[in-house]
Amino acid sequence: MPDDSVLYQASALCLTYPDDGFRARLPLLREAAPQLREFTDHAAVTAPEELNAHYVEVFDFRNRHSLYLTWWRDGDTRRRGMSLVRIKDLYRAHGLEFTGEELPDFLPAVLEFAARTGDTGLLVEHRDALEQLRGRLTAFGTPYAIVLDAVCATLPAAKTGGRR
Repeated sequence: MPDDSVLYQASALCLTYPDDGFRARLPLLREAAPQLREFTDHAAVTAPEELNAHYVEVFDFRNRHSLYLTWWRDGDTRRRGMSLVRIKDLYRAHGLEFTGEELPDFLPAVLEFAARTGDTGLLVEHRDALEQLRGRLTAFGTPYAIVLDAVCATLPAAKTGGRR
């Protein structure tokens, strides 16, 4: 496992819908990933219904904040379907079967994959998308940008800007 595996797993949890399980894990997340403390401290003092509404506002109503990595490069095209199949095949090659409700390019799933396998290839491949998302979350003024800041800090520098 890479040195950043705990950060990747914690980031995956921070980028999923903040249900009761997330709130129960906040003390553990705070201690396990100090890079995320500003976010976990914010989440701990924010009322559950407010945190839930903010998550929906940030991620569910705006493609501008898409957590689906292939969307940033492929948009809603046939090419995206092929990218998703390739990601599923990569998961299988590592002995993992993707069965979640989300698509395999969902950032929390990719982060969990990196945490479990040590393979950061998908994160590196989609570095430009992560930077775009990070910039947009920062501009929007959401604490979720802190999570992207921490993840991006573990990766090599981005090569170029993306399409969107």
